[in-house]
Amino acid sequence: MSCRLKAFAWHFSGSATVLLIVLGTLYLGWYRWPGWYLTGVLHIVPIMVGVDVALGPLITLLIANPSKPARVLARDVSIIVAVQLVALVYGSITLWHGRPLYYAFSVNELSVIQAQDIDPAELVRGRQQNPNFAPHWYSLPRWIWAPLPDDEKTRSTIVAAAIQGGNDVTAMPRYYKDWAAGLPELRKQLVRVGDSRFFSIPQRKLLQQRMQQKGFAPQGRITLAMTGRDVPLLAVFDPGTLKIKDLLLAKP
Repeated sequence: MSCRLKAFAWHFSGSATVLLIVLGTLYLGWYRWPGWYLTGVLHIVPIMVGVDVALGPLITLLIANPSKPARVLARDVSIIVAVQLVALVYGSITLWHGRPLYYAFSVNELSVIQAQDIDPAELVRGRQQNPNFAPHWYSLPRWIWAPLPDDEKTRSTIVAAAIQGGNDVTAMPRYYKDWAAGLPELRKQLVRVGDSRFFSIPQRKLLQQRMQQKGFAPQGRITLAMTGRDVPLLAVFDPGTLKIKDLLLAKP
């Protein structure tokens, strides 16, 4: 049994170290709060952990029979490691394409913009027309303002495309502007949490309670919804500086 346990320990330690490096790099670079929540990354990470840290080492524990020839044991372990690597690479690529690139204010909400949201053609246009705000492979998340264009015809086209499921202005880097430039418009869009259409009535009541617990005034026009791939967050702003003071969950 000591042979099996040693093989399990070595396999577990190696797998956990590699996975920790990959996930740690992605987290520190792109997925810090609220990124991991808004992108729904927690649906992917458990699968990676299950395959690379749990399943792989457990299979090694079962097959590491000291009576096996070394060549056969090495072959079996190599197959397990190969499957783990495939799962790790697939998961890492998925997380890379889903990494948050922007947190945007647009129209009447905040939202997360992931790398996969930006069409390659829009990426090229952005680099040509608005290079200071277009993303590169090394770009880290940044806060921006994504206003609708001033031209009414272009604006109507974008709105119509968004309604039909196409890209909206938040996925078009050519229209991005500095976050500070959008603050006057953002101030106009602040609402009371009880009036926010992004939350159900029970969620609004829960958010009001959490605002009170945090010392915020639930009746103040100081909130804006922040949308992503899960239930929206509630962004609470300082009415004077318009800095985000907190991001509150609408889940029990």
